[in-house]
Amino acid sequence: MNNFLLFCVFNLVLSAVIAQEYPHAMPAYSPAAENQRSRSEFQDMKFGMFIHWGIYSELGDGEWVMNNKKIPYNDYKRLADFFNPQEFNAKEWVSIAKAAGMKYITITSRHHDGFSMFHSKASLYNIVDATPYKRDPLKELADECLKEGIKLHFYYSLLDWGRPDYGYNKPIVNAAPADTDWNSYIGFMKDQLTELLTNYPSIGAIWFDGHWQRPTANWRYDEIYSLIHKLSPKALVGNNHHITPIAGEDIQMFEKDLPGENKTGYSAGATISALPLETCETMNNSWGFNINDRKYKSVKDIVHYMVNAAGRNANFLLNVGPMPNGKIQPEFTDTLKAVGVWMKKYGESIYGTRGNVVPPQEWGVITAKEKLLYVHVLKQPAQPYLFIPSLKEKVLSASFMEDDTAIKFKQQPEGLFIYTNMPGSESANQIIRLKTQ
Repeated sequence: MNNFLLFCVFNLVLSAVIAQEYPHAMPAYSPAAENQRSRSEFQDMKFGMFIHWGIYSELGDGEWVMNNKKIPYNDYKRLADFFNPQEFNAKEWVSIAKAAGMKYITITSRHHDGFSMFHSKASLYNIVDATPYKRDPLKELADECLKEGIKLHFYYSLLDWGRPDYGYNKPIVNAAPADTDWNSYIGFMKDQLTELLTNYPSIGAIWFDGHWQRPTANWRYDEIYSLIHKLSPKALVGNNHHITPIAGEDIQMFEKDLPGENKTGYSAGATISALPLETCETMNNSWGFNINDRKYKSVKDIVHYMVNAAGRNANFLLNVGPMPNGKIQPEFTDTLKAVGVWMKKYGESIYGTRGNVVPPQEWGVITAKEKLLYVHVLKQPAQPYLFIPSLKEKVLSASFMEDDTAIKFKQQPEGLFIYTNMPGSESANQIIRLKTQ
């Protein structure tokens, strides 16, 4: 992920000075039937685990530590010499995700530092060849995910701070970095993506990041996306480029923002598309392990974020940054366990639902599934009733999801009035279930 403090202003300025579109032609794209099914399944899953883990974890200062601390590339690479996460256990990670109610995992296969967390023939700078660990954790994770019915997605960085053929900080001339073998770098990425999609079972998606560092470059997405769809027609392609999706992409992502919002500055140039949506967020303020970051979000914070995402028709991808030994810190696992308890009780109102029934309201949002509407009350209204404007569906009954207590309501042309004083609850939010015709 890109560092908020360094790039928030950059993105705000960027959005004002260039068109928020990919400036290079893309061929028409008609997704395969398998891809269409994957899109629907992706929307049904609703809740996933994001994992930022790499040799940067050893320094305990986030995934941008090499860049932020201006560590020379050849010095930084020494971290690989003693990266040996003996406590990593794929079964444990998948178990934590499942217990939290998560249906998929997206993990960094390669971040901006260029280190590959999988065994790659395209680069010896990988966890098997360059560390004493000598194991491929992504292969172990892929096998465990397949066994437990969890979809596995791979984050892949387009940006590389160290490779000469990327030419970090070199100016873009004629859509490529000056005095740099851009063809070599594109070929390298295509080789690694081929490895990820052929050597690991049932990969659900490729999650790109780093485009924003070179918004005017020709990333050759026509070649890259076509390669992915050829190797795995069911695999979804997403790109965290902060612009409106382009041809060849299957999902749209929002970084630390709900669709339709732009609190971070990253979404200034992105209109909401008809593609499946996803928003990602951290459990504290860091993506990679940060030993000094104690700004942990509460269970209520996380539930509200997930509900707000679902109400806007988006998935919620919640990040953990494992420690360098391979363990996920207890501050995260304890919270995720509690979120799982909530999901076990109220997951019916999240999984398999669709949002945007009505625009988000001051009191909350609505999710829908078949003939049911779930009214998520995140903030109690001041008046003794709840008003849902412009509701098209005819409501037959209303009740609290927690105990099925019936609630009085009145439906008029301008909307639905639900008469309730919103009694207290142990839940992170009140949910009213509406049965419709």
